[in-house]
Amino acid sequence: MLSLNKIFSKLRNKKTKKNGTSQQREPLIISRPDHTISRSQISSAALKVLYGLKEAGYDAYLVGGCVRDLLLGHEPKDFDVTTNASPEQVNQVFKRSRLIGRRFKLVHVRYGREVIEVATFRAPPEAEQHVDEQGRIVRDNVYGTLEQDAWRRDFTINALYYNIRDFSIVDYTGGIADLEAGKISLIGDAETRYREDPVRILRAIRFVGKLGLTLDDETEKWIPKLAVLLKDIPSARLFDESLKLYLSGNAAVTNELLTHYGVFEQLFPQTAALLHEEHDGYPRILLTKALENTDKRIDEGKPVTPAFLFAAILWEPVRQRWQDYMANNIPTIPALQRAASEVIAEQVQRVAIPKRYTLITRDIWVLQTRLPQRLGKRAFRTLAQPKFRAGYDFLILRNEAGEDLDELVDWWTLFQEQTEAEQQKMINALPTSAGGVKKRPRRRRRRKPAAKSD
Repeated sequence: MLSLNKIFSKLRNKKTKKNGTSQQREPLIISRPDHTISRSQISSAALKVLYGLKEAGYDAYLVGGCVRDLLLGHEPKDFDVTTNASPEQVNQVFKRSRLIGRRFKLVHVRYGREVIEVATFRAPPEAEQHVDEQGRIVRDNVYGTLEQDAWRRDFTINALYYNIRDFSIVDYTGGIADLEAGKISLIGDAETRYREDPVRILRAIRFVGKLGLTLDDETEKWIPKLAVLLKDIPSARLFDESLKLYLSGNAAVTNELLTHYGVFEQLFPQTAALLHEEHDGYPRILLTKALENTDKRIDEGKPVTPAFLFAAILWEPVRQRWQDYMANNIPTIPALQRAASEVIAEQVQRVAIPKRYTLITRDIWVLQTRLPQRLGKRAFRTLAQPKFRAGYDFLILRNEAGEDLDELVDWWTLFQEQTEAEQQKMINALPTSAGGVKKRPRRRRRRKPAAKSD
């Protein structure tokens, strides 16, 4: 990965200094011959932004996860840039750019389909003006120096900078040492940093699942104690973070970590309450298999939809309410629709799943009532449903988790592969019990007697 002997020799010779309440050290500068990051590994769009800022007379650095991932030998998902230019100055440098954000003002620079996020060096927030009574940062547009920017970042492994001027790596916080030790450490006092932004709890867990690193003691011990602070985070932001947790290719491991640290219940309280009752039963098996399948599809480069993921996560509370309503003589489909509406309405208060996904999630659930109905033209209508494949995959998932659905899964698996004539033969061979929900007999309307004429 790195020429570690040279790096740690330099690290041991660096003097540390106190600045306020933070322990700080002179930056470790890793010159180009001593690290493995090459410009050939950096996207052309990111290079254009870096050189554009440099040519305009500003400092420019790659920062954060992209530097970390390159040092670990991973392919970065995106590239972030930081600079001493103000957001307005960055906006003037690049024609295809726009200012975004209020609490944290940024610039998005577009080259083709790629968007490079550019941030100005930040200084620590001013406590009285920019932090609420819980310690959470509510305004974060105090600009500062490179050193200040490094010390106000969340984790040491995300505070590494790649300098476009001389291609060196700059490390103020000990991120290189933590990478070598396989540790994830918050910068500064762990409790304070989590209170500033409780989403750091989710980021810490995501990095463990994604990178295979371990949390240092202080970073770890405050997670279960402060997880409840996630209730104060906007539900739309928690949706974005949920996608990062579950669609990064490590969903199964990450979910186990979320459960272990008491964080899953803050995101999906209805499901967590039922999983707590069923330690190794059907609900937990179904969710685990769904997450493992998601990871497998991502690893194989296949598309995944958040709607299927949320269908699996929320299935148990929906299933139990559905059964309760049917026990109270509510017909099958209305009972499921009612259960789905109630569970989704409660869930979006915590994680704001957009309607474009919840509509598909509901379709997947409703198809679980349609798939057993195969007589007449029902099987053809079900097969023609736009979300049939997702509903069929969910049926397989239920079967793998322990429901007795072998016959139904095998039938639909074969039915899809047949010609229309063969499909009709399969339908004709079914017992009458495969018809599913019976239609209510229509009542005949009584004709009104014609009005008598005078």
